[in-house]
Amino acid sequence: MRVLIFHGYLLRGTGSNVYNASLARALAGLGHEVHLLCQDRAAGELDWVGGSGPGSVTVHVPEIGGLLPVYVADRYEGFEVKTFPELSEAELDRYLAANVEAVRAVVEDVGEPDAALANHLIMGPVILARAGLRYAIKVHGSDLSYTVMPHPERFVPYAREGTDAASGLLVGSRHTAEDLWRTIPDPGLPARTRLGPPGVDTREFRSAPEAEALAGVVELAEEIAGEPPDESFGRDGPAAAAALREWAGGSPRVLFVGKLLRNKGVDLLVSAWPQVRRAHPGARLLLAGFGELRDSLAEQISELDGPTAASISISGRLEHSEVGRVMPAAQTLVMPSVFPEAFGMVAAEAAACGVPPVSAAHSGMLEVSSELAEAVPEHAELLSFEVGPGSVEAIAERVNGWLALPAPERLRVGEALAARVDELWSWERVAEGVIAASRGELERLAPVPSGGSD
Repeated sequence: MRVLIFHGYLLRGTGSNVYNASLARALAGLGHEVHLLCQDRAAGELDWVGGSGPGSVTVHVPEIGGLLPVYVADRYEGFEVKTFPELSEAELDRYLAANVEAVRAVVEDVGEPDAALANHLIMGPVILARAGLRYAIKVHGSDLSYTVMPHPERFVPYAREGTDAASGLLVGSRHTAEDLWRTIPDPGLPARTRLGPPGVDTREFRSAPEAEALAGVVELAEEIAGEPPDESFGRDGPAAAAALREWAGGSPRVLFVGKLLRNKGVDLLVSAWPQVRRAHPGARLLLAGFGELRDSLAEQISELDGPTAASISISGRLEHSEVGRVMPAAQTLVMPSVFPEAFGMVAAEAAACGVPPVSAAHSGMLEVSSELAEAVPEHAELLSFEVGPGSVEAIAERVNGWLALPAPERLRVGEALAARVDELWSWERVAEGVIAASRGELERLAPVPSGGSD
C-alpha cells in the first residue's frame, strides 16, 4: 500500500517530529511504501530513509523558501521562524501554495496514495484537501492550543476546510477531542473523531538491569563530551556529559525530560526537590531539556542549600534516541506540566522502561496515568498529582513514595508498567489505525473515551 504523510517540520527532536519518524518506520516495517513530506533537509542521513517500493520510506522536502511557520516560537537552523499568527496573509498564501504544489508533484511522480495523513489541524489538512487527496488528520494539540483556539477568527476557517474533507480525525486523548469539538463548529465532527494516541518505540525504550542502564548513561556521556556547543540544538557537549556523569553517580535518580518552560511545571519539581532530598539524601535530579526558563531555573537552584543545589544537573537537550538510553537508569520520572498535554508521551516512555512516572492529573497525562494504573492498582495514587496550591508537596510525596519501594517490588512494578505500554501503544498498532482512519474505516478504531479528563 502506498501511504503519503504530510508533516511540515523535522524528523528529530520531540513531539510530532518523533511521531512522524516513528510512524513512517512502522508503516515501512509493515511492508508499505511511504512518502513523507517534511522540512528535514538532513533526512537522508537517517538510516531508515531510502530505497523504493514496499517497505521503504522516501522523504520529499517541499521548497517553501526560508520562512517556516510554527505554533510555538523556537529555533530552526536555516529558517526564519514565525508563529502562524505573525504571518502576513501573503506569507501564509505562499506557504500553502508551495506545499500544495509539492504534494501534487509527488502524487504525479509516484502515483495516487492508497492512504494519506495530514499532521496538525493547520495547515496540513488544508494542503492535502487542496491537492485533492483522501486523508485522515492527526491532531497533536499544540496546533489547537497555541494557534487555532487563541485566534479563531483567522484560523478556524482553515481548520474547517481541512476537517470537512477528512475521512477521520485522530486525537491522543479525550481532552484534545473536547477542545477540537468546542473549537470547530461542526456537529458531525465527533462522529468522525477517534482515539489515535502516539506510540512508544519499545525497542528503543525498554528496561535494563541497573548496572547496564548506568553503563549506558556513562557511555552516552563519553560520546557527547567532545561535541562543540550548539546553540541551535540547545546543548553544550562537555557540560551535558558532565551532567549525565553527575546524575549517574548518585542514587536514587529522578528524571525530568522536556522543554524548560513554565508551562512544563519544571519549576514546581525544583521547588519539591528539597523535600525529596530530606527523605533520600543521596538522590540526584537530572533536567534533560532546554528552553527559555533555563536561566531562571539556574537562579532558583542556586538559592537552595549547597548540597541540594549540587544534586541537580541540567543536561540541555537530548535526542529522542538518547533519552531512551538515559531513562532506564532512573527510579522515577516526573511530568509536572501545568498546561494541557494531548498525550502523556514522556510518562508512557518512562513506563516502557520500567520507570514509574509521576504526572499532573489533567488532560492527556491523566488518561495515560489511568491506563497505567490498571497495571499497578495498589500504587495508582503515586502515578499522578493535582495541580494547585499543594502541587509542590504532592510531587515530593509521590516521588518519595516511588523511591521508597523495596527493590523486588520496584522490579515487579516496572515489569507490569512495561507490559501495559506494549499492550496499548505499540507503533505497529498506531500505523494500522492511521491507515484505517484515512480509508474511512472508523469502525476499526477505538472511540474517544466518554467523560472528562480534567
